Amino acid sequence: MTAVADRGVVARLSTLDRFLPVWILAAMLLGLGAGRVIPGLGAAIDAVRMDGISLPIALGLLIMMYPVLAKVRYDRLDTVTRDRRLMAVSLLLNWVLGPALMFTLAWLLLPDLPEYRTGLIIVGLARCIAMVVIWNDLADGDREAAAVLVALNSVFQVIAFAALGWFYLDVLPGWLGLPRADLTVSAWAIARSVLIFLGIPLVAGYLTRRLGERARGRDWYETRFLPRIGPAALYGLLFTIVVLFALQGDQITHRPGDVARIALPLLAYFAIMWAGSFALGRAVGLPYERTTTLAFTAAGNNFELAIAVAIATFGATSGQALAGVVGPLIEVPALVALVYAALWARRLFGPVPATNPSVEE
Repeated sequence: MTAVADRGVVARLSTLDRFLPVWILAAMLLGLGAGRVIPGLGAAIDAVRMDGISLPIALGLLIMMYPVLAKVRYDRLDTVTRDRRLMAVSLLLNWVLGPALMFTLAWLLLPDLPEYRTGLIIVGLARCIAMVVIWNDLADGDREAAAVLVALNSVFQVIAFAALGWFYLDVLPGWLGLPRADLTVSAWAIARSVLIFLGIPLVAGYLTRRLGERARGRDWYETRFLPRIGPAALYGLLFTIVVLFALQGDQITHRPGDVARIALPLLAYFAIMWAGSFALGRAVGLPYERTTTLAFTAAGNNFELAIAVAIATFGATSGQALAGVVGPLIEVPALVALVYAALWARRLFGPVPATNPSVEE
């Protein structure tokens, strides 16, 4: 991959996406400052609750997830499900190896910080459904495959998240002689949170696409409607970060070392998961486009869901929630770097074609 192509990665980002790390940092600082200078802000934010989560946070989570799920092509699930290699490897990576890797890293690197450890395990259970589509597109991955894998992860998450949480936070630690997580709610409470904060935007995204295409056509929906609602995902993310950091301000400013320790297993997770998935995709004979899609969908995590579950289960000011909040700050620069790594590794698959049908509009 040439230097010109590498420079094109940044050029192809919108202004909002290009400076996303800056916006996230600004949102963090704004939240920290607001929480320290506005008396009673935390109590006001937490006064009205939705399924155990303050209403402002709940709205932010729903808003950030809806636009991404509205982009999914639900009518083409079979175009990827027929690729048995891709489906089998994706299921293995997302629902077996990914959670197991995060569980291992959390226990190895945070053995003395049980709240953060539990928060990271929850992050490992929340598979990608959001920003991964952007990184995949920038790396010239298979857009249709990414959309299908995201949709399948969304559905499977509703079904399996609670059971996996129970296994990794209670059953497996018991088998290994490790302390179990101090869960204060039932598995059903976690499932209910998943159904609300993933199920609602999933159904809304599906209905929006179906009704929008029926009323105005697919061209209008793809070229006019989606670009209009797309920035809402970023706005929802930034709003949620402001609110969360306003609630977490004291913990963050008084324990910066803990934040750094949370970042370490996250960085290790992204590097190991992406590189291993990329190597596995190439080993089983997938083309570059689908190998890249496999790697990004396996390495990415749904921090929106992880934050929602952590807050609903342990509280907005808990260490578990803080672990989820740190996630997007680490994920964004890590996956941007991996976009460049993917473009460089494309040479391993032979000559680059003049056009890439899988990423054309």
